[in-house]
Amino acid sequence: MTSSAVPPVSPGHDLIIIGAGVVGLASAYAAARRGCSVLLVDRNSGPALGTSFANGAQLSYAYTDAMAGPGTWKQLPEMAFGRNGPFRTRWSADPDFLRWGLAFLRQASSAGLQRNTVATLELALQSRSAMQALLQQHPIDFDHAVSGKLHLYPTQEGVQGAAAMIALKQPYGVTQRLVDAAEATAIEPALRGAPWLAGAVYSPDEEAGDPYRFSQGLLQVLQQHYGVQARFGASTHSLRNTGGQWQLQLDDGQQLHAKRVLVCAGIDSAALLKPLRLRMPVMAIKGYSFTAACGANAPLVSITDTKRKLVFCRLGERIRVAGLADLNDWNPTPEPARLAQLIAQARASLPEAADYDHIQSSWAGLRPVTPWSSPIIRNLGDGLGCNIGHGMLGWTLAMGSGERSVAQLLDAR
Repeated sequence: MTSSAVPPVSPGHDLIIIGAGVVGLASAYAAARRGCSVLLVDRNSGPALGTSFANGAQLSYAYTDAMAGPGTWKQLPEMAFGRNGPFRTRWSADPDFLRWGLAFLRQASSAGLQRNTVATLELALQSRSAMQALLQQHPIDFDHAVSGKLHLYPTQEGVQGAAAMIALKQPYGVTQRLVDAAEATAIEPALRGAPWLAGAVYSPDEEAGDPYRFSQGLLQVLQQHYGVQARFGASTHSLRNTGGQWQLQLDDGQQLHAKRVLVCAGIDSAALLKPLRLRMPVMAIKGYSFTAACGANAPLVSITDTKRKLVFCRLGERIRVAGLADLNDWNPTPEPARLAQLIAQARASLPEAADYDHIQSSWAGLRPVTPWSSPIIRNLGDGLGCNIGHGMLGWTLAMGSGERSVAQLLDAR
């Protein structure tokens, strides 16, 4: 072999973080503050161009309810076989899909719902504190607002179920209360003309912000203040431990080395870790969003419509609408029919919330979901860690999970 055929090798770093979405960037911030030299590696051309790019934008620190619960069994036929509803399943004989589905159903109990909701809530509250600390130190402009949130229910049965979840969270200092349709409309006048509304949960402290703009700003902070380096357009082909160091083999043949590696690659993480005999039970749930200018009656408060399973989030003079959940769909390309369905459902919910005739941008992303709805934040041994599986709450949980994952990995020193 000639010298020109030897793949280039990077100088070593204390920590390489695979994935520069909002979770990877938050983890890099946690590590860099602790004095680590950090290299971010991402296959995209810039930060937060995957699932972090255009998600629902709600920072749902209080609403951490797990997906699986007693109500799952009633919804199961629609979830499994529905074709035109908000939830759709792509069936497969793949063993990983079947294992995930069975594990998900094992969580579908009252005890599982409470346990998993509280576990995520504790992480969310840690995340809120970490976000506040970051913004005090490094103000970042990302249309951040403490706008509050209304979780809308079409039936009294749904309202009663929500009351039980409020009671579960109150010991943790969460501020939520039930409101009837009249009070919900008084809080957010954009709800006038929603005759289907039976009641709502009002969470006045909930926040919102553009995750993509936040990620761009945080990367700038990391590079300018903490010396964090970033390699974009770099796909990781394989990962292995050699002589007490981790080696990343990139698709272009280059090699990167570090004492420690933290995998924050979202839905790609399971495939990356599988050759190391590390099985990660994460499943892709494809979601959609679109962004438009505010309509004549755009809400200021963030809205979650449980009837249609979609969210409205104000971002300055724009409205972000997100929804739909396609289980086991691993293709991030938006399907025109599903996007049209989302727009139609948004019109039916809040007809004047957005300029629906002039959509500025649309998006689809793959949310990595665990059967228990909480992320896998784990020290895997030998300087390898993972911070994955945040599902629909990656934006909400990023800052807290970054702190946890880095603390676990570095404490092992």
